[in-house]
Amino acid sequence: MVTPPEKLEFPTPTPGPRRLPDKAMAASDDRVAISVRNVGKMYRIYDRPEDRLKQMLWRGRRMYGREFWALRDVSFDVKRGETVGIIGRNGSGKSTLLQMIAGTLAPTEGEVHINGRVAALLELGSGFNLEFTGRENVFMNGAILGFSHGEMEARFDEIAAFADIGDFIEQPVKLYSSGMMLRLAFAVQACIEPDVLIVDEALTVGDLFFQQKCYRRLEALRSNGTSVLLVTHGMGDIRQFCQQAILLSHGQSIYQGPPTDAIARYMLLQQSETVVELDDPPSPEVTDLNHTQSEQALFSWPTAREAFFDLTDVPQISNGWARCTGVALCASDGQPSRMFQQGETASIFYEFELLHDIDVPIGGFNIENEKSVLVHGKNATQYDSPITIRKARQGARLRFCHDVTLDIAVGEYTFEVGLASLPAYIYEHRNRYTSPELYTNVTRLCHLNPVGRFVVTPLLNRRTAQMRHFGLAHLAGGYQFSYEAQPGKAPDSVDTTTASCLTT
Repeated sequence: MVTPPEKLEFPTPTPGPRRLPDKAMAASDDRVAISVRNVGKMYRIYDRPEDRLKQMLWRGRRMYGREFWALRDVSFDVKRGETVGIIGRNGSGKSTLLQMIAGTLAPTEGEVHINGRVAALLELGSGFNLEFTGRENVFMNGAILGFSHGEMEARFDEIAAFADIGDFIEQPVKLYSSGMMLRLAFAVQACIEPDVLIVDEALTVGDLFFQQKCYRRLEALRSNGTSVLLVTHGMGDIRQFCQQAILLSHGQSIYQGPPTDAIARYMLLQQSETVVELDDPPSPEVTDLNHTQSEQALFSWPTAREAFFDLTDVPQISNGWARCTGVALCASDGQPSRMFQQGETASIFYEFELLHDIDVPIGGFNIENEKSVLVHGKNATQYDSPITIRKARQGARLRFCHDVTLDIAVGEYTFEVGLASLPAYIYEHRNRYTSPELYTNVTRLCHLNPVGRFVVTPLLNRRTAQMRHFGLAHLAGGYQFSYEAQPGKAPDSVDTTTASCLTT
C-alpha cells in the first residue's frame, strides 16, 4: 500500500468541472461497473515544518513544498462480471487507486464512476471496531453498506457459516487472530453479494482451505454479475482468475490487456525499467542455421512449413536483447501436429535471434489450459544435460527443442516460450541455489504468450476412447487391492485375494 509519509498534506481536490475524454462516459453504459477517467492523486511534501504552517495560512495563494503524484492520468473500465487484476511493484500506486475506487480517498484530479454497491477488503480488519464482537461488527458493516438490520439478520447465518470461527463470533474482534479476522471480513463482503468487490492482498492471510473457499465464492459472485478488482503479488492468481490486468509503474498505467502479457511485462520491470514490444515480428518461414557454429550439436530441425506458427500477431515482450524468429510443434516422429492423444510426446521447437551479447542462454516453455492454469513448465536449468555455451554473441541464433509427454487432461491448451540468461558462475553452481535464489539472478530477454495451441484427445483403445486419469495431470504411482471374504477367520479358512499394479 502507498502510505504517505508524515510530512504529506492531503490537498483538497480542485473545484469545478474537469476535462474528460471527448467520447461519452463509459459509465453511462449499464454493462460497465467501474469507469475510471484521468484519475490522479497528489500529495504535497514539505522540507520544513514551518512550510506546512505557511501553506495553511496562505490558503493556496502561495505554494510551499513540492508535489508528489502517487497516481497520475489513469483510465480504464471494468465490465459487469469481469475480474480485473492490478499488478505492480510496491509503491506503484495500486492501493491508492483502490482506495479512490472504494471512496475512502478523494482523487486530486479525474473522476471515478461506480454503478452499484461496492464492497472492499483494503486492509486486514479495515472497517472493524476492535472492541465490538464479531456479530456487532457484521451488523455495523452492513449498516455502512446500506443494509437494514433486518436484511443483515437474514444474512447473518450465512456469514457466520462462511467465516466458520465458531463461538468467537460472540467475542471482541481484538481477540481474533489475523486469519479469523480475514475470515469474518471476507464473509461479510462476499455474502452481501455486492456489485463491485475490491480485494487488496487480503486472501494471502488465510489458510489453504479457506483460500480455496474464497476463490470458489469469487467465481460464484462473478458468474452472478459481480465485478472483482484483485490486487495481489501472486501471479498465478492473476493468470487464473482475471480476464484483464492493469500494470502500474511509478503511478502510471503502462499496460492494460491480457493477464499473461501483463505478467510478462511485470517480470521485465522487476529486473529493469526497460520493456520493449518488438514492432517487426518475423514472417513464418523456415530458417536455415547452417551458417551458425556453436559448441552445441545441432539437432534435427523441422523442415515442413506447416509445422511453424504464424508469429505476425504474437506480441514479443522483450528488453530489446532478443527476438523470436520461429516456433514449431511436431509429433514424436517429427511430423507437424496440433492434435495429440493422452500420453503421446510433443516436440516444441523455437528459435531466437540475439540483438545483444548475453551470458548462458536459458530457454523455457509453459503449457496452460483453457482457464489459464499453468499445467506444466520447464526451462534449461531443470534438465540434466548441461549447456556448454558460456557467452552468446550478438547476431547469433539459438535453437531449442523440448520433448514433453502429454500425460494431461483431455482438452485444448496453449503454450508460451521464452528466453533468459544466467551468469556463467551462477549456472555452473546452480545446484547450490534454491529456486527463488536462482531466479533472482535470471535476466529475462524475450517472452511470447500465447504462441500456439494444441488439443489433447482421449487415448484410443481399439474402438473406444478412454481417459488415462482424472484431473489436470497424470502422476506416476500404483495401487494395491485386497479382498477378505470372512474377516476375523483363521487365515487357512479365509478366501482371500490380493492384487497390485504399479505404473510409471
